[in-house]
Amino acid sequence: MLGETDFSAIILTLKLAAITTIILLLIGTPIAWWLARSQAWWKGIVSAIVMLPIVLPPTVIGFYLLLAMGSQGWIGHITQALGLGLLPFTFVGLVIASVFYSLPFVVQPLQNAFESIGQRPLEVAATLRASPFDTFFSVILPLAKPAYLTASVLAFAHTMGEFGIVLMVGGNIPDKTRVVSVQIYEHVEAIEYSQAHLLSAAMLAFSFLMLLALYALNNKGKRT
Repeated sequence: MLGETDFSAIILTLKLAAITTIILLLIGTPIAWWLARSQAWWKGIVSAIVMLPIVLPPTVIGFYLLLAMGSQGWIGHITQALGLGLLPFTFVGLVIASVFYSLPFVVQPLQNAFESIGQRPLEVAATLRASPFDTFFSVILPLAKPAYLTASVLAFAHTMGEFGIVLMVGGNIPDKTRVVSVQIYEHVEAIEYSQAHLLSAAMLAFSFLMLLALYALNNKGKRT
């Protein structure tokens, strides 16, 4: 049976995934829109930076974030100057690390959607004297709705499954930074395989159902 620490880790993980997904949608949208529309020479550099988490080991990202948010890092200097203290081994630090780690899983689907929409809807909206703001929210967002659904599910599921980066940045503090993946690791270390199996099976089922629901909704949207 799952214990109190297991349920605490599940709740913390769901909270982390939800907050991270919301932040990613807010910051990923302008990044994806710029990447889809820009012809700047440094577009490739920005795209490569955004996609780095896909190819880099999570521990590498976690290590450099740990340095940046530490007492000698530039983020650490800013947070200390603002009276916020240091972010490593805190929930806020976990959120920042998760945003960096899951960014490409939001930007890539949105960028593909924005590129596939093309120039024609924007030209039509312009002839109707729609402002860029109105055009984006009244035309672009509805057309990109399936991509937003895909990005949300991928970001949420990817954050739920993080291990290396959360362990590097957040450590293993019960009720504060110990997420499900770290809790599973703790059970395995303690040779508590039955508890590890229950949590792992729950994660497997949850991830499978999320992807299955995404597939069904996307198919429904295509038929519509």
